[in-house]
Formats: sequence, C-alpha cells, structure tokens
Amino acid sequence: MPILTIIFIVLIFLLLFTSFATVQQGTIAVTTIFGKYNRMLKPGLNFKVPFIELIYKRISIQNRSVELEFQAVTIDQANVYFKAMLLFAVVNPDEETVKNVAFKFIDEKNLMQALVRTVEGSIRAFVASKKQSEVLSLRRDIVEDVKEQIDQTLESWGYHLIDLQINDITFDDVILKSMSQVVASNNLKAAAENEGQALLITKTKAAEAEGNAIKIAAEAERQAAQLRGQGVALFREEVAKGMTQAAKEMQSADMDTSVILFTMWTEAIKHFAENGKGNAIFLDGSPDGMEKNFRQLMHIVNSEPNKLSK
Repeated sequence: MPILTIIFIVLIFLLLFTSFATVQQGTIAVTTIFGKYNRMLKPGLNFKVPFIELIYKRISIQNRSVELEFQAVTIDQANVYFKAMLLFAVVNPDEETVKNVAFKFIDEKNLMQALVRTVEGSIRAFVASKKQSEVLSLRRDIVEDVKEQIDQTLESWGYHLIDLQINDITFDDVILKSMSQVVASNNLKAAAENEGQALLITKTKAAEAEGNAIKIAAEAERQAAQLRGQGVALFREEVAKGMTQAAKEMQSADMDTSVILFTMWTEAIKHFAENGKGNAIFLDGSPDGMEKNFRQLMHIVNSEPNKLSK
C-alpha cells in the first residue's frame, strides 16, 4: 500500500476521532476556538469542529460537598473549634452561569480555596460577636447568617450554597471542664431548690394536717363538753323531779322529809366512792360533822319549799 494512502487513512481517522466528543450525564463541557469561548456541549455525543474547537473544561452540575475544620474566637476570647460539611452546586445550567463557573477561577483548587475561606470567614465574623456560652445554641443562626452573607458572592461565581451542616462544636479542655462544672453546680442548685420546695410542701402539709387535727379535736371536745353539760342538766332535772316526787309522797304520808334527804346524801357519798378516779374527797365522818351536814340540808329544804314542790 502506498505511503500516501496510509497517511490519508490516518488523517481521516484522526478527523473522525476529533470531530466527536462524549459528555457524561450531570456534566457540561465548555469549548473554545483559538482560546475564546465558543459554546456548551450537553450530555451525550456531540459533534465539534476537529482540531480547532477544543474542550476547555468539563463542569459538573451535580451537588458537591466538602468538609471543613477551622477555629474561631468568641467575643470573650474563647477558642471554638468547628467541624462542618458544606454542600453546594452550580446555580443553573444557563450559558452565562456556566461561563462564570468555567472562567472565574484558574482551576478547581483555587475555587475550593476561595469557597472554604469565604465560609470560614463568615462563621468567624459571626462567632466573634457572640459569647462562648451562646455559641452551642446558635447552630441554626450561624447557618442562616452564613448563607445570607455569602449567597451573593457565590452567585457571582456561578454557585449557590445549598446547606451548611455544623457537625461538631468544641472548646479547649479548660473551657469544657469549666462548662461541666457550671452545669454540675446548676444541677446541684436546682436539686437543692427542688429539695427545699419539697421540704416546704411537706412541712406545710404536715402543719395543715396538724391544724386540721387540732380543729377536729377542738370541735369534738366542744361537742363532748356540750353533751356533758346537757347530761348534767338532765341529771339535775331528774334529781329535782325525784326530790319533788319524794317530797310530795312523804308529805302525803305525813313523814319527815329529812329522811329522804339523809338517804340522798348517803347515796351520793356511795356514788363518789364507787365511781371516783383517784380524786380524794375529804368528808367529816364525826357525829358533829354529820349533824352539821344534816342541818344544812334541812335548812335548804326549809328555805326553798316552793321549789321542791313544783
């Protein structure tokens, strides 16, 4: 085979080989002609001008993530260590957006460096205005502040921030230890307050129960005293009725009323002796003493005959 024929076949093969380009799904290829932007090639098999139209860069339009580890300082000079995950992507596959992505940075390394440093700077600026005790509760606020600060910058690069997940926030060992001590002391304080409240409630309830018991006992004693008084009154009434009846019968029988009085006196002495509970009753048992008591009883009967007859 002549050499010219071989050269022709090789040229044809190279022409066909360089006339087509394959672009993977989720990727857009940017072509240039003589170093100037020409067009975008979408996923699939694309035809391009051989030898002249070159693929400058392949740009992924899928979501991308990068892990961050950096340090920030709070307003009260406490070191805070962050571990975060940054999720970002190309804003859209429009031509102007793709041109920004393709030509804004020299290479991927410079893009990632600028993106990471921008996010870290926004977080550091936010943390620098907060106290160490506030940082742990401000994860969501940090994310929202970062997105608000850097969204416009990222859009000028052709990207947008989808999510920023702060996975870990730590402090120096000394600060962690002091925070643990603060939490422990607060827990002890809360426990002491709860115990005090419980003791107060217990004593209050006990005092209320004692007061109610005293009130109930006093009411019972009042009712008992009332019943005792009623019993004494009934007893006196029955005694008066008995004495009146006995006096009437003795008068009708023409008997001396002193006999019944003496009998009632002896019965009362007997009752005191049988039902007494250790109380001492001193009575004059001499003949003179009995005569004196008897005269007093007779005097009562003679001075109040009308009362006994009623």
